[in-house]
Amino acid sequence: MKASRRYRENAESLDRSQVYEVVDAMRKLKSLRPAKFDETVEVVARLGVDPKKSDQMVRGAVSLPHGLGKDVRVIVFAEGDAADAAREAGAMEVGGEELGKKIEGGWTDFDMVIAHPAMMRVVGKLGRVLGPQGKMPSPKSGTVTPDVAKATQEFKAGKVEFRVDSGGNVHVPVGKLSFSAEQLEENVRTFLDFVSSLKPSSAKGTYMRNICVSSTMGPGLKVSYSH
Repeated sequence: MKASRRYRENAESLDRSQVYEVVDAMRKLKSLRPAKFDETVEVVARLGVDPKKSDQMVRGAVSLPHGLGKDVRVIVFAEGDAADAAREAGAMEVGGEELGKKIEGGWTDFDMVIAHPAMMRVVGKLGRVLGPQGKMPSPKSGTVTPDVAKATQEFKAGKVEFRVDSGGNVHVPVGKLSFSAEQLEENVRTFLDFVSSLKPSSAKGTYMRNICVSSTMGPGLKVSYSH
């Protein structure tokens, strides 16, 4: 796909070999010619791990201090009092077997799935649909929990879930371009500090190998990071 004129102009204004401090990278992103909407800012970190080894699988969830600047669409698998609490916490849809059938039928218009442990008998059947989209609930990421209401509140407030991909990368949104450079820096550092704390003991050599930030429609900037 041919790059837009705006993208080319932005890319040409950058020294792509330069490595920025996080806050300077955010200021640079904000100085570029913007798109016609409030772009999402994303960070990608390439880790020194082998995702094929189960003891080097890096995954989790972390709350960003300034949130994501968007409404996160959360659905919850729960019954009884837990279901009522999830609704009160802001879940867009709550259910059990019938919600599972709706997803099996092709409905995936949501961002996050949270499940009560008792409902994994239903959710476990949805792996073929939710797995490829990165939406399968997991105890390790806090999306399988007895306190579904608390989890719903946290993810709607800006908690992000992540897992290393087959290339050794973790990739998350960290806010909107309309955020201040300092707010974006805090969100990025919170994420990177948390990922740094998850370094597997079996991973050798440099753990944080390359880090890049970008906006939805913009070029990437390399950033330096020290924990």
